[in-house]
Amino acid sequence: MAADSFDYLAIAETIGQDVDWKSSLDALIKVVRASFIFDNMALYITETDSAVTEVIYARAVGRGAQAEADAAWGEVIANQVLASEEMVLQRPENLNPATDRLAQAYLLGLPLKNSTRIVGVLVFIRFGGPDYSDEHVRQATFVATQVAFLLEKRALSKDLRQLEDARRTMQLQQDFIATVSHELRTPLGFIKGYTTTLLRSDTTWDEKTRREFLNIIDEEADHLTELIENVLESARLQSNTLAFQFQPTRLDSIIRDVVMRVQMRNKELKLEVDVPAVIIQADNVRLSQVFENLINNAVKYAPGSKIVVRAKGRVNTVHATVEDFGPGISPEHLENLFERFYRVPGQSTGGTGLGLFICSQIVQAHQGKIWVESVVGKGTTFHLELPVRLNAQSESGG
Repeated sequence: MAADSFDYLAIAETIGQDVDWKSSLDALIKVVRASFIFDNMALYITETDSAVTEVIYARAVGRGAQAEADAAWGEVIANQVLASEEMVLQRPENLNPATDRLAQAYLLGLPLKNSTRIVGVLVFIRFGGPDYSDEHVRQATFVATQVAFLLEKRALSKDLRQLEDARRTMQLQQDFIATVSHELRTPLGFIKGYTTTLLRSDTTWDEKTRREFLNIIDEEADHLTELIENVLESARLQSNTLAFQFQPTRLDSIIRDVVMRVQMRNKELKLEVDVPAVIIQADNVRLSQVFENLINNAVKYAPGSKIVVRAKGRVNTVHATVEDFGPGISPEHLENLFERFYRVPGQSTGGTGLGLFICSQIVQAHQGKIWVESVVGKGTTFHLELPVRLNAQSESGG
């Protein structure tokens, strides 16, 4: 093939496109193969300076399309290139026209370099020839420089994602500290204020007022205790140091106990329950905590709405839902709801962003799944899928 048919500009433009790296390589193959013959192409990378390579991309586009992968992708020559840090050209040892073409592989391995080290190897394979001419090698070397540039873009994108994740985590932690500080000050302020008022020596309070003040102090102390427990519990869950005690349990009993506690605090609550008597392996206390949190969330964020708790038994699992008919949650927030410290922006009600994180960790400890669906203006449904029986390791707790 004539050298001037090799489109250097098109190859560079293909690599420079703002698409994911695999799509760039797919497009690159089409452009390169229009003038440069090869049957297979494989891209190996190394994350360290060791001789271990990992194939991250491989395509069979010619006579090698039906070949066995472990014989067709040039792993041996890739490691030779990595060891020598130079191009390696390998021809068949015994050329015989009668031999299967797939047994006569011409391999060309090229190092992919950044400013400091070799980051990978690009391998071209031709089955049955032709041999690589000097011009072919120059063309392949140009392709390798472009692929190295693509890998550098890929690494940079990965670094940027990690920095963004770190920045986001730091922001969530800062928001959490600010939120917890506020949440701590509020009950402490009430407790301090009403205690100081009751202790004033220049005023006498009637029994009704005194009792009202003491009830407020009691409620705020409970609020403070709950907040501290959530912070400590989320830390124990994240570090896998919270013990679980699994035992056969009726799911309907857990939910009805939770409903009774919630309704004692909120007499006006409209709650509908449809849960069969399904036996599951569960930590009663922890699973009760999940349902209580989900129901309380519905009460808090969908005030006045009816709340429906349902469950349906399946072959090996039970599917439970907690549904409200409130304002709903915007789609962009749904995937973040179970993250530690995350709170939906703009909500007027308080919270630390720990409740749903704790729920998700408890459900995962039960080898279950939890997710949420919501339609703005129509309501929100939390889904739980729990196994009817956990394996022996999970049953032991810990």
